[in-house]
Amino acid sequence: MTLPDGFLAELTAAVPAASTGAAELAAVAVDRSGILTEGVPDVVVRATSVGDVRTTLRLAFEHRVPVVPRGAGTGLAGGAVAAPGTLVLDVSGLDRIVSLDPVDQIAHVEPGVITAQLDRVAGEHGLRYAPDPASAAISTIGGNIATNAGGLRCVKYGVTRDAVLGLEVVLADGTLISTGRSTLKGVAGLDLTGLFVGSEGTLGVVVGATLRLRPLPERTLTVAAAYAGVEAAARACAALAQDRREPAMLELLDQATLQVVDDAQGTAYAARGGALVIAQADGPAADSEIEAIAAVLGKEATWIEQGVDEEASARLVEARRLALPSIETKGSVLIEDICVPRSRLAEAFARVEEIARRRGVRIYSFAHAGDGNLHPLIGYPPGPVPPEVLAAGDDIFALALELGGTVTAEHGIGLLKRSWLAREVGPDALGVHRAIKTALDPRGILNPGKAY
Repeated sequence: MTLPDGFLAELTAAVPAASTGAAELAAVAVDRSGILTEGVPDVVVRATSVGDVRTTLRLAFEHRVPVVPRGAGTGLAGGAVAAPGTLVLDVSGLDRIVSLDPVDQIAHVEPGVITAQLDRVAGEHGLRYAPDPASAAISTIGGNIATNAGGLRCVKYGVTRDAVLGLEVVLADGTLISTGRSTLKGVAGLDLTGLFVGSEGTLGVVVGATLRLRPLPERTLTVAAAYAGVEAAARACAALAQDRREPAMLELLDQATLQVVDDAQGTAYAARGGALVIAQADGPAADSEIEAIAAVLGKEATWIEQGVDEEASARLVEARRLALPSIETKGSVLIEDICVPRSRLAEAFARVEEIARRRGVRIYSFAHAGDGNLHPLIGYPPGPVPPEVLAAGDDIFALALELGGTVTAEHGIGLLKRSWLAREVGPDALGVHRAIKTALDPRGILNPGKAY
């Protein structure tokens, strides 16, 4: 596809932030998913105002030009991949924390704000932004909203959707709407805010968000426990749920992940067991809660250590924080994201190991064990994703559905999992998805080919 005659001239006259520079186009053609395109988009608009976004979408709508919304490009499902004939609308330049109210505990922010930056600013008021994606240091709030991102603290505090009270969204034709509210409660009208969260830029472009903040816990303590293997580790995690414990974080890493962390960082986690569980408790009762959690985790553990203060706790979380960077030292990685019932987590780990053997690929697995969210990372040499890696990914998605789970818990559908959405939700529900898409984007210009 090529851009319509006259479109570029009209766009560049109206939006000075538009560019057709080769280097800029190459930089916005891909995201962190590893999915490559055959060529690059035709133009990028690096918006610095809501007006830039509105004008760009109005012109694209009039000329039927496909638009790929983009933030920091840290997505892992190909949601921001852009091909020839498209316009990339980069909103990372809208990066202001507009206001922060420490009494109402809300923040109004633009989509380009880096997640960790909001957390730091909130911390100055004794607050925090509770969702904690592993990419917090580099991902944007807008991207988190687009994919309904999760993270390590989600087992207790919920995912991005639980922190979003309202949105400002530019629709496909350039119309600006506001959804939701600035109060913690409100049921006026349909939940349009919830509709746009997780829609991956297919229904509108988020240009502002009202976010709920949470008080910083008085105390956060950690316990780490090693086990003979993932089955015993998963049983220990399930036992916490049976004991009605609510950790603020509950992570599980398999042997392959521990070994690669040791290789890259000079640590010795793999020598302690075939799997590692890291749990946190926070709040005024953190001391008694972490003792109770440690008592449950310790029953089958081959090694256990409890953090006695904030510094020791941070050290115990180190293995989880270092997992992805360590794996990336071995080459490229296809980072998968499935969720299964917590009671079937051990089976999911075992079956992923079987897939690795059958497909002849390296898979490193770790999980947000508190909510059954498993991340199998498939390693491969630098370059295009090999067919056996894609086949292993398909096997993993099929496994998730077989176990009563979902093909994505926090990364989104994008390009990578588009064919799996219909299998998960069914044709009738998929028809509803597409009807909503048609109602809001009748010319189909917003992130075409993604999600639905």
